[in-house]
Amino acid sequence: MKQMLKLAVSTLLVTLVTTATAQVFNTTRSPKGDKEWPVVKEGVTVKVSPHVYAIPSESVPGVPNVGIIVGSKATMIIDPGMGRLSGEAVAREMAKVSKNTEVYVVTTHLHPEHTTGELAFPQAKIIRAAAEQKDIDESGMYWVNIFSKRSPERAEILKGATFRTADEIFEREKTVDLGGVRVRMLYVGPAHTLGDTAFYIEEDRVLFPGDLAMKEIFPAFAMPQSSMRSWLTSLEMLERLKPAHVIGSHGDLADGSILSANHELLSTLQTRTLALKREGKTAEATGKLLVEEFKTKYPAWDQPVRVISAVDAIYKENP
Repeated sequence: MKQMLKLAVSTLLVTLVTTATAQVFNTTRSPKGDKEWPVVKEGVTVKVSPHVYAIPSESVPGVPNVGIIVGSKATMIIDPGMGRLSGEAVAREMAKVSKNTEVYVVTTHLHPEHTTGELAFPQAKIIRAAAEQKDIDESGMYWVNIFSKRSPERAEILKGATFRTADEIFEREKTVDLGGVRVRMLYVGPAHTLGDTAFYIEEDRVLFPGDLAMKEIFPAFAMPQSSMRSWLTSLEMLERLKPAHVIGSHGDLADGSILSANHELLSTLQTRTLALKREGKTAEATGKLLVEEFKTKYPAWDQPVRVISAVDAIYKENP
């Protein structure tokens, strides 16, 4: 009886977590009717540095910026896109710049537009942070279902999508030597999600920070575990790496200045939120007020409605 009760409580908690996350995303993206075909585009791959290539998302909803890191003995794919079709497109682009047979596939976090393309790489080695694996175990398929319901196009792309079993799990940090170039894998959550992971290519000074730093896109506090304190600390840690190139999950490719730009925005947002909280305003009232304030303060930044979920996270951390 106790075991059954424990299982029921666990199931309820997962439902609450994923439902809350769905509400965050449904306020920041259109839930249906995508005009674009959210599959990674071929023929647009650019060389960022001696060992690093990127397939730009071109700001298509549901498409990430994909990384291809090529060493003398192995290649690493970062965020292979949504569904098998995206993964196959990435594989064809990889073949244009690498002849390596040893391949690693890694992802910045669990959301399907970053992870489910891994199905196109059945022989590749999958490495994940333990926290990202926890996210996938608890709500990965739930998110596949949520994304599938957003449009007929996504439903088609995600048909039959699952998550591959990880070949290796790490806790805080792991370095992979691809031959002449090393990739530092850094667990930096909880921020956008519980399992956020960044990738730093040391020799080329290229950073893939996931959703923690994107060029002129408001950050999404997407999970109940999302933490402003952790997000700011992680950005400070990533700034100390002094990257020359920063390739966020979405948006334009950029340089290291977007780390300080995101930190400045979030720090300002936290200061304003706490000030309004001390005045006795509710989280709801503060969120509505600051959305309008930050639209004016950061007019070039996309998706200012995400300020609301950030305010909620700050209130929770400062009861």
